[in-house]
Amino acid sequence: MFFFRKKNKDKANELKIPHHIAIIMDGNARWAKRRNLPLKIGHKTGSENVRKISENCIELGVKFLTIYAFSSENWDRPQEEVNYLMKLLEDYLEKETKPLIEQGVKILISGNLQKLADSTKTKIKEIEEKTKNNTTLTLTVAFSYGARQELVDAVKKIAEQKISAAEINENLITKNLYHPEIPDPDLLVRTAGDLRVSNFLLWQIAYSELYFTDTFWPDFDKKNLLEAIQSFNKRERRYGKR
Repeated sequence: MFFFRKKNKDKANELKIPHHIAIIMDGNARWAKRRNLPLKIGHKTGSENVRKISENCIELGVKFLTIYAFSSENWDRPQEEVNYLMKLLEDYLEKETKPLIEQGVKILISGNLQKLADSTKTKIKEIEEKTKNNTTLTLTVAFSYGARQELVDAVKKIAEQKISAAEINENLITKNLYHPEIPDPDLLVRTAGDLRVSNFLLWQIAYSELYFTDTFWPDFDKKNLLEAIQSFNKRERRYGKR
């Protein structure tokens, strides 16, 4: 856990900074609707906010940030919207990540990527290879991701290894997830007011602290992030112990 010292006129305020923050980025469409803007503008503004929050995390000392960008269920959205989100991912990988890479950010894409276009898969491989040795922050973009599918895929991997039932334990399942090297989130944040986790990191958030805010993702800024961390600081994490 990292301590962030925030100075004000009267005293220094120390915050315990979560090692890993996961965010369900919700509210792009509602943000655009309230402003009478096209849905595409909401998604584009939301994608641009990823860089800003990533930079805030770097400043605060967060080491892992995982964002929920596109769920496995989102494939059922109108085709025009899905097509735009696919293009947005490619544009994000090509343009928005450059400032983050310069700051030493490692970028991973997590999910079942079989439905993605070959050009998108190529860009994913390129950026993961290019940033694999970066250590400032690990930014994981959950795309075409579903936690239940991740667990199904993990079970399939285990079955292929012909492991006996007696050998199956929590560690084995964890090792067969998409990115077992990433520690479990300390804090899960969901924007835009809904109080559910929507099939996101179900295995990994077993003991994560949950924080919900009414703020739409495009408006979520450093102030909101600090509020979530301040709430985290008020929690006592007992992991089932008294």
